[in-house]
Amino acid sequence: MTTLKSKLQEDLNAAIKERDELRSSTLRLTLTAITKEEVAGKEKRELSDDEVLKVITKEAKKRREAADAFAQGGRAESAEREKAEGEVLAAYLPKQLSDDELNEIVAQAVEEARAAGAEGPRAMGAVMKIVNPKVAGLAEGGRVAAVVKKLLAG
Repeated sequence: MTTLKSKLQEDLNAAIKERDELRSSTLRLTLTAITKEEVAGKEKRELSDDEVLKVITKEAKKRREAADAFAQGGRAESAEREKAEGEVLAAYLPKQLSDDELNEIVAQAVEEARAAGAEGPRAMGAVMKIVNPKVAGLAEGGRVAAVVKKLLAG
């Protein structure tokens, strides 16, 4: 059975053979981040695929934030590079929910929370509790919170 980590390693080797600099450097950095995570605790361990996904998600988020920062700083070339690296990583992540799908899930959760008597500022926590397990890994926390706030504001 192929683990996600070994898939990354195989893809890295292929990218090196194909002289695909973008992919090989992105995958190399990601594998380094995974290794760092593996030796972070008291003893070295193999990460599960879920844990590897978390690392990839974190790395992809870093690329997005860096791309935004570069774009705002007027460094379009660096922004493009970060975006491209983010797209390499996105291929390994579950497909993210569309805005419509996310709105629908949050709207249902808002109704559930209200039915359970959650009102006002407390409703935010109640709704997030319902939404988070449904969207884990499929939408970023900040994006989810923004939709929840918007729908709670009515």
